[in-house]
Amino acid sequence: MTSPATQRRPRAASPPPSGSDPTTDPKSSGPPRRHRVPLRVRLRNNWVMLALMAPGLLFFLFFFYVPMLGNVIAFQDYQPFIGFKDSPLVGLANFQELFADPAFWEAVRNTLAFAALQLIFFFPAPLALALLINSLVSPRVKKFVQSVVYLPHFISWVLVVALFQQVLGGAGLFSNYLRDHGMSALDVMTDPGTFPLLITGQVIWKDIGWGMIIYLAALASVDQSLYESAAVDGAGRWRRMWHVTLPAVRGVTIMLLVLRLGDVLSVGFEQFLLQRDAVGARASEVLDTYIYYHGVVYGDWGVGAAAGLVKGVVGALMIYGANKVAHAFGEHGVYSK
Repeated sequence: MTSPATQRRPRAASPPPSGSDPTTDPKSSGPPRRHRVPLRVRLRNNWVMLALMAPGLLFFLFFFYVPMLGNVIAFQDYQPFIGFKDSPLVGLANFQELFADPAFWEAVRNTLAFAALQLIFFFPAPLALALLINSLVSPRVKKFVQSVVYLPHFISWVLVVALFQQVLGGAGLFSNYLRDHGMSALDVMTDPGTFPLLITGQVIWKDIGWGMIIYLAALASVDQSLYESAAVDGAGRWRRMWHVTLPAVRGVTIMLLVLRLGDVLSVGFEQFLLQRDAVGARASEVLDTYIYYHGVVYGDWGVGAAAGLVKGVVGALMIYGANKVAHAFGEHGVYSK
């Protein structure tokens, strides 16, 4: 039994040395305090990246954001010869005329129909092609196929329509083949009933390779050890694709889907304008061609600007709503919370 004199008394904690800061002392408890770097210092440290970003920022500033000031035409009886300043304000009269025009609602219906077809058939096509090319073993074959399928993206719509005319037109290869075999010719290029499928097929042929590049970049970042582990566990090719490949590209797919939904009212301008006379305005009129004809050709600038403003506002709301849905599923979407 020890005496009280020999019992050890706890030593009092010594005060921190003078000049020490508990927020910066590594032995102190709690997270260290973050020092905010001044904006001037951050700009000086990242001037190279800012210089690289400057051309793109200037492009969007002068060609996208500055022209948005022209939306004031939607609230004016705009006359090009007197300009923005002297054109009288008419309030919402242009929107009332727009919403009372049956041609506008017909253009909206056509636009939504074409957008739905492209969303169903075109949107998953680049992902399917990327999965197919990614499964190729030979790197040379993979690069060759990749180069071939995205080259049509650089062809103008004038040449694309001319090429389809030579194949599917009344005097094209397909009609001549039917005549040679005793069948009646079929002119797909002038048939309003098949025009939606024709438009969708043209978009797929032209841009499937270009959309595939984004998915191939996402697939290239997948850790190959995940495929090896899945194969060791007995997963076949389809199981590996379902449990490894598709989850790896889910974030990119949702982001592209959000952007596509925001651009749902823009299904193309040149493509429809070039084929408008062949199938008629009722079958090919979309919002872009409606804005062009009413605003530029017919000189009704206020109504055309009102239609463009409605299209932009609806697109922004679609992006915001789709991004909220992406957040609900745990994805980042276009922007984070």
